[in-house]
Amino acid sequence: MNLPPPAGPRTLVAGIGNIFLGDDGFGVETVRRLAGRDLPGHIEVVDIGVRGVHLAYQLLDGYDTLVLVDATARGEAPGTLYVIEHDVGGRSPSPGAPALDGHRMTPDTVLALLGTLCAGIGGAPPRRVLVVGCEPASVDERIGLSAPVSDAVPEAVRLIEELLHDGEPGESAPRATAGEIST
Repeated sequence: MNLPPPAGPRTLVAGIGNIFLGDDGFGVETVRRLAGRDLPGHIEVVDIGVRGVHLAYQLLDGYDTLVLVDATARGEAPGTLYVIEHDVGGRSPSPGAPALDGHRMTPDTVLALLGTLCAGIGGAPPRRVLVVGCEPASVDERIGLSAPVSDAVPEAVRLIEELLHDGEPGESAPRATAGEIST
């Protein structure tokens, strides 16, 4: 039996990453732990992994807020957490961007595809997009997170819960505004 979606603003928390590339599995591990928490009914937590096209289509179901959880290299010490507010101004992929590859879609590519899909069906993308990122130590081919990234996962879960309940993170994570999300 399918239950109707909860009334009011809906939030999707999506873990992104490849568990076979070390710290790139940060998003997947974080949402795995978050999914076991007691969250309000309007919050959906999913492990997207490397299925970016799936994420774009899922967002067509209508979400007010999207929280992407991903390894995010920004030049700080491994394990550093970031909260990045993505500019949802409807940008399209840059000219000469490679063809869509369902297993190698960056968050920017997913959001650009979503914009195209929404225009085609008259839908609307999420009003707000946040990225909770973690500075990786290594994204070399291996299974398992490095020690600093593994240690950051519980703090990332706490940070996401804070964002979901209050809308803003505390002082523990640097905030940035980004037109482009680089991972």
